[in-house]
Formats: sequence, structure tokens, C-alpha cells
Amino acid sequence: MPSKYFPCAALLAAALLPGLSGCASLGYYWQSVSGHLQLMNAARPVQDWLGETGTPEKLKARLELAQRIRSFAVSELRLPENAGYRRYADLRRSAAVWNVVAAPALSLTLKTWCFPVAGCVGYRGYFDEQQARAEAARLQARGLDVHVHGVPAYSTLGWMNWAGGDPLLNTFVGYPEGELASVIFHELAHQVVYAKDDTVFNESFATAVERLGAARWLAAFGSEAAQKDHAALKERRRQFLALAQATRRQLAEIYKSDKTPAFDPQAQLAMKTIAIEDFRKRYAGLRASWGGPTHNMTGYDRWVAQANNASFGAQAAYDELVPGFEALFEREGGNWRAFYDAVKRLATMPADERQKILAMR
Repeated sequence: MPSKYFPCAALLAAALLPGLSGCASLGYYWQSVSGHLQLMNAARPVQDWLGETGTPEKLKARLELAQRIRSFAVSELRLPENAGYRRYADLRRSAAVWNVVAAPALSLTLKTWCFPVAGCVGYRGYFDEQQARAEAARLQARGLDVHVHGVPAYSTLGWMNWAGGDPLLNTFVGYPEGELASVIFHELAHQVVYAKDDTVFNESFATAVERLGAARWLAAFGSEAAQKDHAALKERRRQFLALAQATRRQLAEIYKSDKTPAFDPQAQLAMKTIAIEDFRKRYAGLRASWGGPTHNMTGYDRWVAQANNASFGAQAAYDELVPGFEALFEREGGNWRAFYDAVKRLATMPADERQKILAMR
């Protein structure tokens, strides 16, 4: 899917503690720390931007909207009240960081990288796109499927609130109203619950919060146009996810050796190629049915063109357990505090046990 649905959840919380792990080089930690500090130094209080005559009126309107959404996150969704998203930075680039994800040629299981505090995650983030692509090339040379995507925002899990908190960024402040609310809610959710070494649990939880929260925001304050726009985007995303999930299940079956004649890896690779090409053909039909401006589809187009095990595996982290979290929210009577408490209890369980509970819905 488009890269804005792949936020980087925990990279910097780990990278700000260099020297504690042998799983990443000092050079990697240096680019993480220096890149984050540059981002933080570029951020200034929203009120400063609003008070300057040189700030474009369109940007002022977006910043004011973001502050209303931020207050709603606290008052209605019971998300943390802190310095986060009270400042703004223009990075003068299209992404906050670029994530590299990788998977074997015959598996959807992502390669993981391990960091202190954050634990092991299925991506590696870079503040410089060329460095990300150089890492991707190294992994590809080892025979892995690789995917590089720019992400608009990341969470430091609250570790940087003392320094001003995670800022609003030019990379997402211009999103449609519902999508802007989604990003803010998603990243704040990571500060509520974070289970070490479980990317699927963490991202699915944050995605559930963003979807439930954005729906509430739009119902309460969204204009008719904003609600209509979000509904269209939501339906388009639902259709695309259904297609991608079906392909993911098909690939998973192919990679089961007992489903392949004589357990032949070459046969599996051929079946994989056919499945992905069929996915692209079906997407072309779906895309044609959407109509509308083509620039709204470039993220989907790019993802489909590059689709492989790495991209399908990364997508799973953001949607696999979402229905389970949404069902849990309903079981808790739509009470946000009770919901968060229930999720915190799940986070203390072994990973396979909590995933089994969520899968039961």
C-alpha cells in the first residue's frame, strides 16, 4: 500500500542508546542519532509559526487543525498529554525516514534487526534515502526480496518528550483531514502500549486506534466534504487490502513445501511469479474502477509495481491483528481507558498467546 500507511514506530527510541547492542554498526547509530537531532532542531512551536507573517495561510490552517486534533486525542481518545505534536518542522523532503524491509525469496517472514529498548523489528530506517537504497542493494545481492519505502512520521515512544516531543512534519501535515488525524493518533498510540519484539502487535494496535479515532473525530468535527473524502479513501483502502491479503494468503500456501510438486524451489518461484503477476492484473482492474485523479493513486501504483515478499510481509504487520483489536474495543464497551488497560495486559503475555487471543476476536 502507499507508504504513508507504514509509520516507523520505534527506530529512534533504540538508536538514541548507541553502544548497547552489537546488532547494528556505529555508523548506523550515528546516522540515526544525527538525523533525529537535525529533525528536532528544525522544529519550532506551532504558535511561533502561527504568529509569523511569512507563514502561508494554508499552512497556518493545517497547523491549527492539527492542534485541535491533538487536543481531541487527549480529551476523547485518552491518548497521552505531552509535548508531542505541539511543534512543527519543514524537512524539505518527502519522507521523515526511509525504511528497508527484507524477506527470503520463498517466505513472507521479514528479516529483523535488533536494537536496545525497542527490541527486534522487521525494518531498518534511514534518514537518507540513498543510504537506505544502498542497504537494500546489499540485501538484494544476498538473494533477499527487498522493499524501500518512505514513511511520513515515526514515534520515539515518548522518550523525547523532555526535548520537545515528536513534531508535526511537512511530510504529513497536508494530508486530508481524516488521514492527518490518523497519523497523529497512530503515533501517539505507540506511547500507550509497546510490546518488545512484536512489530505485528504494536502496529496493528496503533492502526486500530487510528481508524477508530479518525472515525470519531470526523463524526464530531469533520465537514461533510472531509467525511465524504475519508469514506472514499477508506473504501479504496479496504478494497486494496482485500486484494493484497488474498495474494498474501496465496503466497503463503505456495511457500508450504508440501503444496509444491517434489518440493521443488524452482516450481515455487514460478508459482510465486504467477501469483504476483495475477495480483498486478487484478489491481489494474480495481484501479480502473476507482476513477478520479491519478495522483491520488501513485502510492498504490508504486507499491504494486514493486510488490514482493518483503512488501507483503511488511503490510501484514499493519493489518493482521486490527480486527482483533477492534473487537476488543467493542468488548470493553468503547471505553478507551479500559481498552488500553486490556491491551497492556495482552502485552505482558507471551507473543503467541496474545496473538491467539486477538485472532479469536
